[in-house]
Amino acid sequence: MKTAMIALFLAALATPALASGTHEGGHHGAMAVGEPGKKAQATQTIRVSMKETDDGKMIFTPNTFKVRKGQTIVFSIKNTGELDHEFILDQEDKIMEHKVVMEKFPEMEHDDPNAIRLAAGEAGEIVWKFTNDGTFKIACLVPGHYDAGMHGDVTVAKK
Repeated sequence: MKTAMIALFLAALATPALASGTHEGGHHGAMAVGEPGKKAQATQTIRVSMKETDDGKMIFTPNTFKVRKGQTIVFSIKNTGELDHEFILDQEDKIMEHKVVMEKFPEMEHDDPNAIRLAAGEAGEIVWKFTNDGTFKIACLVPGHYDAGMHGDVTVAKK
């Protein structure tokens, strides 16, 4: 009985730490979608806004992008909505895995170079070098936002 009580106590202490955890140490190197880029090497800036619409949709504008393999892009992102939003760039399967985790821990903070969370009115940027061709996703994984339409595609063409 004493062992069970200690285990429950330790589990209770650990739960808040997990729920408010971060992705720190996660994706700081190369990923299938590419790697963090150097702003001085960027060949294009893409301005993206994130917001809610009057009919309850959540959107990125624009929500589709075409870039070239080897290209470094600055995503200049502004949250023009009234809620917090995220811009996460990754493979579709990784996005969907992350979505499940975010639904369990909605206050999770990110420390990944391929992701940014912005409060209403805030702006930020992601500098990204696309090292592989293919189709990748952008998404907002604040619970409910992806399902309300806040996702899109990045097509990376061979040089």
